[in-house]
Amino acid sequence: MLIVNADDLGRDAATTDSILSCYENRRITSTSAMVFMEDSQRAAERAVVCGLDVGLHLNFTERFTASNVSPSLREHHGRICRALRAGKYALLFYRPWLNETFRHVIAAQEVEFVRIYGRPPSHLDGHQHMHLASNVLMGHLLPRGSKVRRSFSFRPGEKSFLNRWYRAGVDRCLARRHLLTDYFFSLAQHLAPDRLQRILALAKEANVELMTHPANVDEYHWLMSETYQKMTLSIQTGSYANLEAR
Repeated sequence: MLIVNADDLGRDAATTDSILSCYENRRITSTSAMVFMEDSQRAAERAVVCGLDVGLHLNFTERFTASNVSPSLREHHGRICRALRAGKYALLFYRPWLNETFRHVIAAQEVEFVRIYGRPPSHLDGHQHMHLASNVLMGHLLPRGSKVRRSFSFRPGEKSFLNRWYRAGVDRCLARRHLLTDYFFSLAQHLAPDRLQRILALAKEANVELMTHPANVDEYHWLMSETYQKMTLSIQTGSYANLEAR
């Protein structure tokens, strides 16, 4: 099964509209929504009406832009933002003194998601993949049994051995508590028929998530192209709602 998941629903009006356009044209199968952002409320209202499968796109690095954010939440969120934006490898460092701060910010986003969508998220992932930050993983801060985005999938030679070893360890950690797809890729790296074909071949035998950001013009045009439509017609597609344990 192929899950084509669009990130950042609700971030702003343009992002929301590009995602909904792709869904209405059957180019994506699900989305991940940001809460406490300027277009979060409108995005939720439109997504519920059209029946779009929506997960929670946890945000630890971008300023909340909605007006209904309490000073306390802004303070907690700001502490995490500063920590995770300190450097390229900031997510790797475990900061035990921030555990309760992370817990507070995650809980607030989960509650807000349920408030505006009227149900729990179908899956969990993170803006800039920060749901894989060491504090989240080592603190077991995501609900046990939830469906969670895995780390990127790479073949031998595409990344260094150390990089692939680390990612494999992250996936093993996630798999002990959560339900994952078998593979995870970014559409931004597969904007050509030959590269996309590799993913489609895997999706015939395994569960594959293909992440996209339709707000990116190149990705939007590729998703809406006749070539993409023809290539995916024969592939079984679905959403995280269809993902089941093997």
